[in-house]
Amino acid sequence: MNKKTERLPARVGKGFRAYRAMVLTAALLACCAVTALAADDPLTVVGNLSTFIFGLIRAVGIILLGWGIVQVGLSIQSHDPSQRSNGFLTVAGGIVVTFSKEILDLITG
Repeated sequence: MNKKTERLPARVGKGFRAYRAMVLTAALLACCAVTALAADDPLTVVGNLSTFIFGLIRAVGIILLGWGIVQVGLSIQSHDPSQRSNGFLTVAGGIVVTFSKEILDLITG
């Protein structure tokens, strides 16, 4: 075998990784595309933006909540008390982040 055929798989692998990253980025952008409609009232625009941002925050909170539950489950399986406390703290943080909009509404009245 000559050197050109030995290098070809590495180049193909790099190209495939770059192609895969571009396809995943394009798919993510296509899935997250939100139609923006103009509104007459600026307060409506701010309200829509607030709703969108709190939706993203809620998604992060649900992810944290799930990860905390996984940590608690793994700590029960491995009998690790420090991992268990970290899991419960992550669950509590996920609950707070998930319900942050409702908490802020209660505080502000």
